[in-house]
Amino acid sequence: MRRRVTPVPARAGAAAAALVLAGAGALLGAAAGTAQAAEVSYATHCVPPAGVADPIDGTTKVEITAPATAKVGDTVDITWKFVQAASKNPDIIDLPANTVQPSGTVKAAGAQAADIAMQGPRENPAIPKGGDMVLSDMTGSLKLTSPGELTLTPDAYTVNAYGTNTVCTPTGTVEKAATIEVTGSGSSGSASPSDTTSASTSPSGSASPSDSASASASASASDGTGSGQTDFTGKEVDIPYACKTPIGDKSATSPVQINAKKDGGSFDLTVQFNGSVMDSPADIPAHSVKPSMEVVLGGADKGTVHVEGPTNSSAIKSGDPIEIPDLTGTYKPGASGESTLSPGVLTVEALGTTTTCTPTKTEVSLTLDTAQQASGASGSTSTSGGSSSSSSGGLAETGDNSNGALKALGLVAGTAILLGGAVFTFMPRKRLR
Repeated sequence: MRRRVTPVPARAGAAAAALVLAGAGALLGAAAGTAQAAEVSYATHCVPPAGVADPIDGTTKVEITAPATAKVGDTVDITWKFVQAASKNPDIIDLPANTVQPSGTVKAAGAQAADIAMQGPRENPAIPKGGDMVLSDMTGSLKLTSPGELTLTPDAYTVNAYGTNTVCTPTGTVEKAATIEVTGSGSSGSASPSDTTSASTSPSGSASPSDSASASASASASDGTGSGQTDFTGKEVDIPYACKTPIGDKSATSPVQINAKKDGGSFDLTVQFNGSVMDSPADIPAHSVKPSMEVVLGGADKGTVHVEGPTNSSAIKSGDPIEIPDLTGTYKPGASGESTLSPGVLTVEALGTTTTCTPTKTEVSLTLDTAQQASGASGSTSTSGGSSSSSSGGLAETGDNSNGALKALGLVAGTAILLGGAVFTFMPRKRLR
């Protein structure tokens, strides 16, 4: 049974009101205990994007809301409310509304141990230079597996704005913020947090890929537990992307294909952008463009798999075509059954800028019969193909008004802006080899 709780009333003020609107929920089911919340403060060390400025130390104030009582087998919803973030908007640019997104982790301990993934929508009021960072409420969920006292403690969090990440971690002991008295007996499955990512909380603020995309639209393949098959070719699907570039929003559609090769209990994935290239708007040095993607799992399995491609091996002259290379990574199944793979959020880093493209709708490219592996991907992000985060961080106030900070925000002039605005202007062209 799934329990959803309502966060406590927001404090006065426009910033707090925005947080309440972002994170409010409804209590479902009479059996859930009364919601309770407590505010905790902790010293925090925030690391801004590389090359922006030195790290900053500040204080984070958080309210964690959860039901006071629940039963083994229940899935409880948890809300993280930022009373105060450990950062401000640097004196560089005004941040428009709905450009900042938080994510983080709540530590569960006592009756069971788990790292609960939390994420909020990209919803915020306009934040002026030097203004307080106003972050939306983050939500997550946990399936209760053991009786006893379960404590919830806020941990590290990240903030994302304009494709830049700031990671904030506690520098000392953090007090527990909520306690759930879990009744019942025995164990009720995995202690892993439930996958709660929805379209409203995708990393780029646009509709996120649906885990329930129809498998009938995919290329179905068996993992060959008895057939010996090892290579699986996915279906080419046209994916419409909403892209946030350093100079504005862009839209583009690209044909994408996901292929797999079985390697023991895992699968080596290759994601191809077939026939999707553009002409370079400027001279681009070698090793300055790097793409990556989060492949979305559905069906029996949940979560994402990080895949990435190499940087451009040689310089690209103005007017020459730019091609997205094959993206590769490893999928380690976290569940047994029929699992689907769909194109997800695509990111391209180029010349100090970041362009993030999120599918406005998606389609299954490949379906695999999978067998659960230890520490598999179910309900989380599989990172064996490269470093990944289901959501990424943001901006800390550093007092640095240098060009380095501007570059990290993708606001440099000339070539970088031209590239950032044009990276995903897809044009029909045969795939280059």
